[in-house]
Amino acid sequence: MIIDFHIHTFPDKIASRTITMLAGKCHCKPYSDSSLGAQLNSMKRSGVDWSVALPVMTKPEQTAKLNAGFIANRDWYLERGIIPFGGMHPDNEDYKGEIKRLREGGILGLKLHPAYQGIPFDDIRFMRIIDYASEQGLIVLTHAGWDIGIYDQNYCSVPQVLNVINTVHPEKLVLAHMGGWADWKNVEQDLAGAPVWFDTAFSLGTITPNPSCTEPPIVDHNLSDEDFIRLARKHGTDRILFATDYPWADQTEYLRMVQNMALTDTEKEQILGGNALALLGDGFKA
Repeated sequence: MIIDFHIHTFPDKIASRTITMLAGKCHCKPYSDSSLGAQLNSMKRSGVDWSVALPVMTKPEQTAKLNAGFIANRDWYLERGIIPFGGMHPDNEDYKGEIKRLREGGILGLKLHPAYQGIPFDDIRFMRIIDYASEQGLIVLTHAGWDIGIYDQNYCSVPQVLNVINTVHPEKLVLAHMGGWADWKNVEQDLAGAPVWFDTAFSLGTITPNPSCTEPPIVDHNLSDEDFIRLARKHGTDRILFATDYPWADQTEYLRMVQNMALTDTEKEQILGGNALALLGDGFKA
């Protein structure tokens, strides 16, 4: 079973406009218009069985409305192979009530994005969300490391992550982009082996420039196969989750890259779906 633990879709009426704006911000080429229909077609082509859809709450007032939609349409998404996560903004005052509603509505996790939310990851507002989500048994997945479209600071650095781990002791924390995008040397040195999961989103292969932008992306290549395998094994391949960050990567090509790596069959089985099944737990029926 193949599970992509990190994808993004938008409602059809805003998908094209939203992805065009984001593509201009990060100077990268998207692989689709990010609509749900395009996502389902991508899964069918690639052989991905399930995809975890992650929202980003850029304003606290978005939280309740968007999460209510994920709860109301949960079964509809699942019938189509999409596992919806909720989202949370650190300035949401009723974070406990919102997390309870997600759990009671059958939503298995939530997404944080310190860079897009403009708040460091080890801020008390994030810590209390992560702590209460752990208490409620929810997975927390956060953008980690630099963001390709935001350069003023690293809002989820390795020292910040370690501070959260040592203070809150989260039970189900997933760090996107192999623990910290474009900061992988520090991840490998100081974070690998910590009691968290890394997802592989937007960390492999060449980054395709956006032809509509006059400037290229800040980097043009992610981890090499050799660097990825070394980092994955140091962290533990039982805590690596296959993820693409679709539509910022092509699911078919990304899956091919992982399948062709010099990993053992057991390691591939873990990364491509086994670890995700274990993390999702009894609340997910494949």
